[in-house]
Formats: sequence, C-alpha cells, structure tokens
Amino acid sequence: MSKPDVMEIVNHLVEEAKMLLKDNFKGLYLHGSLAMGGFNPDKSDVDILIVTYHSLSSEIKSKMAKLFLKCSNAPFPIAVSFLNERDLSNWQHPCPFDFHYSEFWRERLEEEVDPHSVSGYDPDLAAHITIVNHQGICVAGESIKATFPNVPREDYLSSILGDYRDCLENLKEDPVYSVLNMIRVYWYLKEDFISSKYEAGEWALESMPDEFIPAIQKIVGKYSSDANDPTDIDFTKLYDLRDYIDGEIQKLLT
Repeated sequence: MSKPDVMEIVNHLVEEAKMLLKDNFKGLYLHGSLAMGGFNPDKSDVDILIVTYHSLSSEIKSKMAKLFLKCSNAPFPIAVSFLNERDLSNWQHPCPFDFHYSEFWRERLEEEVDPHSVSGYDPDLAAHITIVNHQGICVAGESIKATFPNVPREDYLSSILGDYRDCLENLKEDPVYSVLNMIRVYWYLKEDFISSKYEAGEWALESMPDEFIPAIQKIVGKYSSDANDPTDIDFTKLYDLRDYIDGEIQKLLT
C-alpha cells in the first residue's frame, strides 16, 4: 500500500481540529520542511502550529492527545503546538503553549499522563513563528499576518542558538540534522538568510571551503534519501567541519 499524500493527512487534521475546537479554532499553520520545500517523506516531521482564541480545557487536551496518538506516524510523524491568541498578542520569550504533541511524548501520553503536563514554555517557538512569518503556510483559518506577532531578532537568535549548541554536542548521535542545522545557523548569522536544512546544505556546497565539500555532500545525500546508516560517515571530517563552523559563528557573534 502506498503512502497517502502528506497534505491528505494535514487536511484530515484540519477537519478533526475544527470539529473538536468548534468556535475556538483560529487557524492551522505549517512551518518546517513541509512549508519550506524540503520535506522528505521518509524522514521529515509534519510541523504544525494550531492557534486558538482561548486556552484549551482539560477535556479538549485529552481529545487532542488521542487524535495525535492515532494520526502521528501513520505514516508521517507529527509535531504540533497549540498556542492561544492572548499569549501571542502579549509576546514573551520563551513563548507559552497550551499543548504539544510529538513522538517524544508518545509513550507518556499512551500511559495516560495528564495532558496538562504537556504544556509550558518552549524557546523553540520563537524560531517556529519566525519561519511561519517568513515562509509558513496557512492551511485553514485567519491569515498568518493577522495571527502571529513579529518575533524580535534577539529572540529568534536565542532560539536557534539553543538548538545549535545541542547540535555541537549531538553530532555523533544525529550527524545529518546536526550538520545541516549548524550550517543554517551559520548562514543566518553571515547573511541574515532564514533557510531550510535542505537549502542550507545546497548553500554550503557552493560556499564552504573545498576541504569540507565531500563531507557535506555525504550529509546532503543522506538527508535527501531514505539512508540512515551512519557507518560510512567520516566523523573526523565532520568534527573538523563542526569546529570550523563554530569558530566562524563565534567571530560573527562578537
């Protein structure tokens, strides 16, 4: 059986969310690779923000948990955050969220952990909202401009640098994500360009020193395919690349 089209899944989620939220539904928006043109059906998450007019009740959170437990990884993993209008209009960083689902939370939610525990403040939302404003897709509801604030540059930078520092540490565990994410942070600091991981890889092949090109080609190839085997990666070269990028970023930051 072939995979359904990813937008079939998204449109199904729109209808389910509208039915559950009723008049509390303001909109559903895509960010990440699906919005920016780099979606890989074998690897990418479907990144979603759902905005409501008011905070979610405990009953609705429980129903949303059941919905995403059913729909995520069938076949595409879904990462969704629920934000409400009040919190967006009174911007703060880290931004609060009412509910979140990603595969990281699957096991705990399957054990019927209180969905209220999947709420709080997420520094990554500054980056997600910046990308929605820059290149996001409004699938249903009010326009992006009418829904999301302009995130201050310092909040966006704080958000992506937090993830960047994790990538420096996690290069061995997740080389493809880590390298491409380090490159896109470097590109942003160097040229103020907001990119997808795919775009960052293509830019690096044209812009980075020749000594790093074979290693970057390997990473870009793995991102663009369904290959996950790390055994043919030369980590010595990747560590050199990491150190080069970090050195350049530290110069740009100072």
